[in-house]
Amino acid sequence: MKLSRLSDVFWFLPMALGISALVLAQALIFVDRAFNDADLGVWGALLYRVGASGSRDILGAIGGSMLAVAATSFSITVSVLATASSTYGPRLVRNFMNDRGNQFVLGTFGATFLYALMVLRSIQDATIDDGQFVPDIAVNVAVVLAVLDVAVLVYFINHIAGSIQVSTLSARVRSELVAVVDTLYPEEQPENSRPAVPPRTESATVGSKESGFVLSVDEAALLSAAESCGCMIEVLARPGDHIVEGETLVRVHPPERADDVADAVCKAVDFGITRTPYRDIQFAVQQLVEMAVRALSPGTNDPYTAHNAFNELATGLVPMARRPAPSLGRVDSDQTVRLIVTRLPMTELIGDVFDAVRIYALEAPVAMTSAIMLARRIGIAAVDLDVREAILRHLALIDAAETASTGDRVNIEFCRGEIDVARQAILSAS
Repeated sequence: MKLSRLSDVFWFLPMALGISALVLAQALIFVDRAFNDADLGVWGALLYRVGASGSRDILGAIGGSMLAVAATSFSITVSVLATASSTYGPRLVRNFMNDRGNQFVLGTFGATFLYALMVLRSIQDATIDDGQFVPDIAVNVAVVLAVLDVAVLVYFINHIAGSIQVSTLSARVRSELVAVVDTLYPEEQPENSRPAVPPRTESATVGSKESGFVLSVDEAALLSAAESCGCMIEVLARPGDHIVEGETLVRVHPPERADDVADAVCKAVDFGITRTPYRDIQFAVQQLVEMAVRALSPGTNDPYTAHNAFNELATGLVPMARRPAPSLGRVDSDQTVRLIVTRLPMTELIGDVFDAVRIYALEAPVAMTSAIMLARRIGIAAVDLDVREAILRHLALIDAAETASTGDRVNIEFCRGEIDVARQAILSAS
């Protein structure tokens, strides 16, 4: 598993905290043994000494209570996950699973339990041949950890209550969208980027050795492999694609170099069992679209959540529209094009958004007007003609759908008026 994906793994931070707790316990026990009979002066007066029996009782109470609190916290998290899955969509559950706050809280409670357990096993009565040993420093640290865990519990209650709010969830998804836009469609093109089109020369393909969703493509590794083998690689698979073993990942020119770069190509493409928004901009957009669609369902009927989702989409898509389409060629040190990468055209993202609007938002004027405003903002900001034409085409489709709708005529005419205003604004900006 790549380090970049550890944030999506729920167990990583709790495991790290648990190991840290074990190391801390052993270290403090060692310190206690080293200073067992020493006079610590003023520092010794700060230690609370209760003997072997009292220390066992304290550590047992701390360990047992922390395990119970961890179980309760986990139950609360599972309940929130179920609520989020049914309300906002199962794809948004990932946001709760990789939430650092949830991981830290459960990891802290588990780490405190492990710490108390390790210290408890080191206590010896006077009946032991080695004599009585009570790790007073470690026991006092356990008490401090228990007090801190109370504060962590209060934080957890506040955090979990805030995490299921629409504004919090949509803001997190929006930040992922903005991040992937900046990564894949930056304002300034990479220094080694050049405009390029795939050559029409003879080529060979390299197939995948595994199945799953493409999570990322290491373009730097592919460029290095192409340069070392003296060929050009044309990337066909992009993050978000589902690939079956044997399906094509790249095309290699000339074909006789395909075997030379096959291993490097397979290593450069990272697969997973589910899509993530870090390199997959379509998935990042679809998360907010799904939030809007579910909010418009009859069972939820919350058009203001959809309104908020369309506004969050504007935060990522409007800056993207202001930037020219990225150059797909990558050159080596000799300024020879060795790699042609792939990027999702913005017109496809526009289709994902406004096809859903046309289908699900016709009976929700609050959401529809917000979607029309989104189209207007993208159309005005667009620097590419294809993007502007796509927006105008989808506005025309929505207008036709509104005309054919059997809903309230007042709302229909209002939305059609907003569409006309958006069209005029876009045409004026062009």
